[in-house]
Amino acid sequence: MPGQLLDGNLLSRKIRAEIAARAAIVTAKGVRPGLAVIVLGDNPASQVYVRNKVKACEDVGFHSVLERYSAELGEEELLARIATLNADPSIHGILVQLPLPAHIASERVLEAIAPQKDVDGFHIANAGALMVGHPEFKPCTPYGCMKMLESIEYPVRGARAVIVGASNIVGKPMAMLLLQAGATVTICNSKTRDLAHHTKDADILVVATGKPKMISGDMIKNGAVVIDVGINRLPDGKLCGDVDFDTAKYIAGWITPVPGGVGPMTITMLLMNTLEAAEKAVKP
Repeated sequence: MPGQLLDGNLLSRKIRAEIAARAAIVTAKGVRPGLAVIVLGDNPASQVYVRNKVKACEDVGFHSVLERYSAELGEEELLARIATLNADPSIHGILVQLPLPAHIASERVLEAIAPQKDVDGFHIANAGALMVGHPEFKPCTPYGCMKMLESIEYPVRGARAVIVGASNIVGKPMAMLLLQAGATVTICNSKTRDLAHHTKDADILVVATGKPKMISGDMIKNGAVVIDVGINRLPDGKLCGDVDFDTAKYIAGWITPVPGGVGPMTITMLLMNTLEAAEKAVKP
């Protein structure tokens, strides 16, 4: 029998209903949650992500600002715009869609966002705060993964968790959140020897590599929770994750689909972070 689906769409709808209710409360107190999204260039994937984020804001009653710029926009001009948004009291969260054009230093841009408006959780101050267990904001994708585990009441404390992929956006913060929840964590990367030895030992397996179907069913522990963060487009136009779903679903106890798994949760937790930023702005 196939494992049970960890349905990100279903869980997202539940959490967004809560967000909308809380947003109505803070709006009634004179603070409408506001998110500014900046996108440079016309990368098709980025355009889709941005449209989804803006629509999600509208659906829960947020104020949203979408700013589109040419890929030729200068770094100093972008930094100046971020500085203006930092000072705007109607904006509680600022998101700069990645990747940025090659002539712009992503690190410099992300660190220009005020930490209290860094709803992506990428600022170095928030990354450091996450390391010691006191983040201003949790990065959205790992935050969404933790909510998925919470939704099935999975006993994370004492579990063996393996993360494949060591990025600053997913792998590293995911490890920190799992550690804080009491899991024993292993992080694997492209240099890991005998990857299957580690993945088959995982009660919780999180895969975020950007390599289509690199984790097959025979690399998974029977009954494991498999969270597939990847989303890849195959030559035939179909989407798939970093896990070979067709073989993994018969081994896993729980598994996220692609699409419809982690993706919707990432946007939902962006909304949650923006809401929490707005709630902090409400005067007692």
